[in-house]
Amino acid sequence: AQQPGTPLSDQEYRQFFRSLRTAHRASTACLLRALYGCQNPLVRRLDEYENHGVIPEGPICSEMPGTPFFPDFCTFSFSRCARKRYFIKV
Repeated sequence: AQQPGTPLSDQEYRQFFRSLRTAHRASTACLLRALYGCQNPLVRRLDEYENHGVIPEGPICSEMPGTPFFPDFCTFSFSRCARKRYFIKV
């Protein structure tokens, strides 16, 4: 079992994003985030699932080229959506 708040492994990410494989599905998830924000229960469940049950607090590091640090997971997720880099991990 993974530590709560840690990112998913590569295999877990493949499973997590299986239903969002197409850009259309991933962009729909991003639209929900943009419309309802990070506090929306559905968006929070996705974020929690992506991070083993706990949404990371505080600054996070990412694999996103050019912007390796974000103040929080919500900002990272919005940036990932805005850049259409849906499958970049923290």
